[in-house]
Amino acid sequence: MRGGRWTGQACDHSRVNGPSPFCRATCVRCLRPQATCLCALVRPTAHRTEVLVLQHPQEQRQAKNSVALLRLSLAQCEVVVGERFAPEALQALLQRSGRDTRLLYPDVPAAPAPPTAPGATAGAPLRLVVLDATWRKSLRMLLEHPALAALPRLSLDAPAPTLYRAIRAARRADQVSTLEAIVQALAMLEGPSFDAAPLLDAFGRFVAGVAARQRPQGSTGQA
Repeated sequence: MRGGRWTGQACDHSRVNGPSPFCRATCVRCLRPQATCLCALVRPTAHRTEVLVLQHPQEQRQAKNSVALLRLSLAQCEVVVGERFAPEALQALLQRSGRDTRLLYPDVPAAPAPPTAPGATAGAPLRLVVLDATWRKSLRMLLEHPALAALPRLSLDAPAPTLYRAIRAARRADQVSTLEAIVQALAMLEGPSFDAAPLLDAFGRFVAGVAARQRPQGSTGQA
């Protein structure tokens, strides 16, 4: 497997970041430059479903990426960075004893969902797998990993309007950020016991902060 693994716990700065040719101070918890530290936005959010995010390496370097806020807010959120995974390493990531695994991905003609497997255990705790990448790169990751393509799918039937469009273009109207997609999926799976409001509010403020930094100096944002 190429890449590294992150969990939702605070990371050791020297081990994760290593020597850097750049002299920017970095937060040891969210791994962002101190000027754009996310820690004040973190909202611990109770949930039962395990979340595994397979993050494309290019997303790891995106200042607009929503996964850093997500992994610090969800206690059971594991982030693994990589583009191609060895079959045995991927299988070890996907399967957890006593849990049924689902892939959060739409049923699309280029990568149809597999037939519904009869072996799922009713009421069993779940492990939700999510690809954090652009649409084109996520499709490629899915097609190149048969173990991913074979997973039962969970799709968002009618995603709520995204806040992300203010800072990142989307090719389709139903595309949302990884954070928003996971939050909506957890709400579907766990019902009223999952309270997404504080995390979504924090995400809205994250988007507003990024948008403000993107504006040309001297612009008020008014027409």
